[in-house]
Amino acid sequence: MALDPVPPIGGAPLALFFTQVGVLLLMATLLGRLAVRLKLPAIVGELLTGVILGPSLIGHSLPQVASRLFPHSAEQAHLLDAFGQIGVVLLVAITGLQLDTRLVRKRAATAARVSLPGFLIPLALGIGVGSLVPASLLAESSDRTVFAMFLGIAMSVSAIPVIAKTLMDLGLLHRNVGQLILVSGTVDDVLAWLGLSVVTAMATTGVHAAGLAETVGYLLLFVVGSLFVGRPLVRKVMRTTAKSAEPGVTLGVTVVIVILFSVTTHALGFEAIFGALVAGVLIRSGGKDVLTRLAPLRTFVMAVLAPVFFATAGLRMDLTALADPMVLATALLLLLIAVVGKFAGAFIGAWSSGLSRWEAVALGAGMNARGVVEVIVAMVGLRLGVLSTAMYTVIVLIAVATSLMGPPILRMAMSRLEVTAEEQLRRAELDDTLDRDGRAPVPHG
Repeated sequence: MALDPVPPIGGAPLALFFTQVGVLLLMATLLGRLAVRLKLPAIVGELLTGVILGPSLIGHSLPQVASRLFPHSAEQAHLLDAFGQIGVVLLVAITGLQLDTRLVRKRAATAARVSLPGFLIPLALGIGVGSLVPASLLAESSDRTVFAMFLGIAMSVSAIPVIAKTLMDLGLLHRNVGQLILVSGTVDDVLAWLGLSVVTAMATTGVHAAGLAETVGYLLLFVVGSLFVGRPLVRKVMRTTAKSAEPGVTLGVTVVIVILFSVTTHALGFEAIFGALVAGVLIRSGGKDVLTRLAPLRTFVMAVLAPVFFATAGLRMDLTALADPMVLATALLLLLIAVVGKFAGAFIGAWSSGLSRWEAVALGAGMNARGVVEVIVAMVGLRLGVLSTAMYTVIVLIAVATSLMGPPILRMAMSRLEVTAEEQLRRAELDDTLDRDGRAPVPHG
């Protein structure tokens, strides 16, 4: 017996959804460009879009306007969330495309000595503070252990997209320390995604030894399977698409692969974005022709999907929560822990590797930027019910603050380091590569 087809979405909800996306994208684009003109990361303006339209400003001062544009309707909110989730999955996949695994293998020993303290120290500090945060700041359904673990992960992340953009803007991508920052940040990011996957599983299945062992087992199985089965298969598929005269084939297949990997990790109880990250790393193995064909996808994601996602992330912030002395004190303490923990960890790792004081300072400044990654982590915590609105707001503010303080400190430290002959050669090779790609050479540092 045939079932009646599901009726399409009604006119009013669809019109409102289109309006929401249009308003968010317009404001995020304008404020993002304004932020760039002010020498700030674009994400600052994109998040500010949500802050203005959300409960922090419009929702607080003009509640009727806010309720008409963003009504308290689960179905309507889910439409916007679904749009944002597509954006964040593709954004994380593009981050995976930027991870140079050959560079990681080449400088693995030094990167490990730098990145591990830079990851473990803020992780331990975050877990410690998470165990002491007043119960009033926890979400109603949040387990204290899961919350503490989640806070530790949020404190320990770095953000490869922010780090790479900062190094390029400052003309430091060719410097030895710049390369080491990139590799060490990559190691930190991978560890953070693995940790986030485990904490996500703990939040959904509960905290018990058997469940944790099963979670780690599934995680290892997925990673090993991706490495030994997924990698050659994805490489072959992507190289085959690169032979097509139509570039759209490569783009379409890429999105399919990202979605399949995301669905797989989600089905295993992990975050879909971890699967997207792995998919991006594997797609990169298809070669330069594949990466060139994916340039339009990157442009669309960065110019359309990502700004809307970060604007929706800002919608969930409530800066009025900082009027509570307890929330404000917690925010300042966590910011101090995030900065000191990452700086101390990276500095200790660099110092123990025989690097100079200013090289160690530069590494700490570069890896301290959390930006995009910490915002995504915060959104995951809010969706899982691990974070309250107040704690979510605090973590996003930390992401913005650490991204703002990195460039000036990095510029100051690198100005005290002489440029070597090896770096000058790498500079020339980088300029040549960028010229062939049709882009202007990065500015000299």
